[in-house]
Amino acid sequence: MERGSSSSTTSPILRTIRAILSRHGFVVETAETAQEALEHAERHPDLIVLDLGLPDRDGIEVIRDIRERSNTPIVVLSAREDETQKVRALDMGADDYLTKPFGADELLARVRVALRHSAGPTSGAAAVFYSGPLAVDVERRRVTLGEREVHLTPTEYALLTVLVRNADRVMTDAMLLRQVWGPDYGEEDHYLHVYVARLRRKIEPDPQQPRRLLTEPGVGYRLLAEDATPER
Repeated sequence: MERGSSSSTTSPILRTIRAILSRHGFVVETAETAQEALEHAERHPDLIVLDLGLPDRDGIEVIRDIRERSNTPIVVLSAREDETQKVRALDMGADDYLTKPFGADELLARVRVALRHSAGPTSGAAAVFYSGPLAVDVERRRVTLGEREVHLTPTEYALLTVLVRNADRVMTDAMLLRQVWGPDYGEEDHYLHVYVARLRRKIEPDPQQPRRLLTEPGVGYRLLAEDATPER
């Protein structure tokens, strides 16, 4: 059983999150203000679900404060139109986000992904990443699609491996640019979009309707692992 903490400004959302997580075996503590959330964070919960719309403080600042103290996974809640806020939250250190309104299955999926990444790889874990017929053998630097080997340029491969290491998690454009091209990059979105398009032509059955390398509109990209399903 995992222990989680949830923050929100409105009691209906708090009740909804608490009910969903409690029904699935999580022990849930709730907080209605940023101050209460930070106090809960001091007790090192396994996961924090944080609403960016807090009554006493900017939720982005709360993420920054938590990240200065711990690596507890954070899933943020934000309104559908708050794309800039989502990007800021992820760049500040949040692990994932949920767009309001959301369903129980999507909440649980995001929670499981965040907890899985927090736990890290288990001893003896397979070094091969799978997403349907796509297989990425990181140790051997080999990418296959079914029986066919996929030939990637060094930059395409670097982009794919960053996505593989963060599978199921949304990665902002700035995150990908810095990790693939270097710390001096962060706003050259056209570089990233060109290489994502090239990568999709090589790993997707239909690059115009991707099933593995998904676009998170206004935010970035998410590579789905084998057992993941897109939430829409």
